[in-house]
Amino acid sequence: MKSSAMSPRSIGLVCAASAQGLIGAAAGVSAVLSDYPVTGGQMLRYAVAALVLFAVLRLRRIPLLRPTRRELVRLGLLSLCGQTLFNLFLFAALDRADPATVGSILGATPLLLVLAAPLSGGRRPSRSVLVASIVVVAGAAVVQGFGGGTAAGLVFACGVALCEMGFTLIAVPLLPRLGAWRIAAYATAMAIPQMLVVGMFTDGTELIRMPSGTELAALLYLALPLTAGAFLLWYSALARIEPERAGLFMGLVPVTAALSGLALGTGAPTWAQFGGALLVGVGVVLGMRAERGGSIEPEPETGPVREPAGQIPLPATSKP
Repeated sequence: MKSSAMSPRSIGLVCAASAQGLIGAAAGVSAVLSDYPVTGGQMLRYAVAALVLFAVLRLRRIPLLRPTRRELVRLGLLSLCGQTLFNLFLFAALDRADPATVGSILGATPLLLVLAAPLSGGRRPSRSVLVASIVVVAGAAVVQGFGGGTAAGLVFACGVALCEMGFTLIAVPLLPRLGAWRIAAYATAMAIPQMLVVGMFTDGTELIRMPSGTELAALLYLALPLTAGAFLLWYSALARIEPERAGLFMGLVPVTAALSGLALGTGAPTWAQFGGALLVGVGVVLGMRAERGGSIEPEPETGPVREPAGQIPLPATSKP
């Protein structure tokens, strides 16, 4: 009797699609926090998400591993690039350019990943996946549309795209030993002091205030489904499929953003956006049908963990 369990590759594809779907569905949430201090809101978001992630680590009896110096530096860069700078650049870009422009530039990330991910892993970029990424980027641009903005806005938007790419590439070497759960928890916890330092210079004593009911709901969504959920799903995907193929699913962000607007009654997709969504889907399918490369095989996150010489695992009851 054949097992009906999904293959690791199929699980990776579902995780990648789900992660980017959650990110796209959060398009209107940040607008609710427009009057809340940026750094304070992000710090609260990461604090709640980190508490949840470490609690789940303990419930699943996944032991906390002490990162090596190299891993600690990489985790710090991952947090700085993928969380702290990403959000600061995003808000700065949206202040100087309209969302369509920022979204269109961010939609080019799959193309960047297709070129950068293989090179960082000592592989040649796949021509078929490159073609697929061009289709995805074109579809995302059609869904998002094009807008205007200042030169500074475009620079910040490019910074957002580079941070998004770094969020993927910096994490890949950490996956085999630390695994998706630990990376998500460690990186999220490290973003809290980073935001605190930035907030002390930008917001001062107004860093944090009591959120309204709507703001609290928005912060909880950003903390739980978007941070704890999407981050974990994304790192789980990277452990099973190549970064460049996972990156194709970034084209789903403007698609799910448009669909969430329809569901919430804040906007209705146009026929052009439906056409762009179809292009994104075609590009993803082309990328998945292309010749397959290697994937990362992480060590199991439950049970005994093999440690390199000199590394002592922290007890599961340790505080984050």
